Amino acid sequence: MRRLYTWMVCTLAVAQLLLVLLSWLLSAAMTEGVRSMLSGVGVRWFFGSFVDVLASPWLVWLLLLAMAGGSLWESRLLHVAVRRPAKSNAAPNYRQRVALLTVVAFLLLYVAAIVALTAIPHAVLLSATGRLFPSAFSRALVPVVAFGVAVAGMVFGLMSGRFQTVADAVASLSNGVSRCAPLFLLYILAAQLLASLHFVFG
Repeated sequence: MRRLYTWMVCTLAVAQLLLVLLSWLLSAAMTEGVRSMLSGVGVRWFFGSFVDVLASPWLVWLLLLAMAGGSLWESRLLHVAVRRPAKSNAAPNYRQRVALLTVVAFLLLYVAAIVALTAIPHAVLLSATGRLFPSAFSRALVPVVAFGVAVAGMVFGLMSGRFQTVADAVASLSNGVSRCAPLFLLYILAAQLLASLHFVFG
């Protein structure tokens, strides 16, 4: 897995360098519709738009899902929920069963609240024309899912004893970001490469 990740990072970095060189060669050859990244305009674009390129909804979604995944992973909610009850030593204990029931109740209430905000006529999260897609709900779909998963993980962790304190539950969110840190580097390289392709040939 580490080799694959290293290969992907190196591939994206080399592709970016090759694109810079290719844009310069094609621009020097007077190729129509191609802009050089080594020109004054290209250098100004690269430095001036670097933050704007990265500041996309994809980055926010990645961050939120990483936090939700950390809560889910650290709480071991899925591990307990999908255990095979046939194994006596694998069956959830009383505290875990209560925690599971509480999480199910929370998710039912959470889904009911979302339905109330989207399904009834003139609901708050619908668009001005009453549509679900596009609407405020569709734009916030990933945050809504991530929030529900994160809270479910923290509730289960606290009630099952996996998290000893609220600080442990909060720390699980940042642990998720730590686990997904390699994805952020891939995102930066991929986003910049795509933006560079659009600049050169767009």
